[in-house]
Amino acid sequence: MAKGKYEKWLEGENLILLEGWARDGLTDQQIAHNMGISTATLYEWKKKYPDILEALKKGKEVVDRYVENALLKRALGYEYEEVSKEYECETLVKTKVTKKQVVPDTTAQIFWLKNRRPDLWRDRVQIDDKASLAKVDELIKSIGEVAAKDG
Repeated sequence: MAKGKYEKWLEGENLILLEGWARDGLTDQQIAHNMGISTATLYEWKKKYPDILEALKKGKEVVDRYVENALLKRALGYEYEEVSKEYECETLVKTKVTKKQVVPDTTAQIFWLKNRRPDLWRDRVQIDDKASLAKVDELIKSIGEVAAKDG
């Protein structure tokens, strides 16, 4: 009986290959193409075969961590050293090390906070209960009354 196409992808080396493709940032569509299957088949295999799902998750997690760390670094700002070298007649004459600073990036900070702390930083406030909604209505009415007195 012939081996199913999925069986070769459950072997150690091929699982490592899947993990590597995921770590390289390939999409599920690109990975399926590399495997010689449709994206729908890959989704089915991820449901049926935990080893395939885990290999892809593991690979993507590594890259996600790198991106998270880079975003945090950019949000907080950082220092680095820039090295410049001067040559005369192909001989190194001078090496200069300059400390440089990348200032914190407010866009990165906002993105981080809105995603990590939406309870405090989201643009829209979600009111879940009627008591809170009544308080908001009362506050709006009070503001309207104050505005009417001042107007």
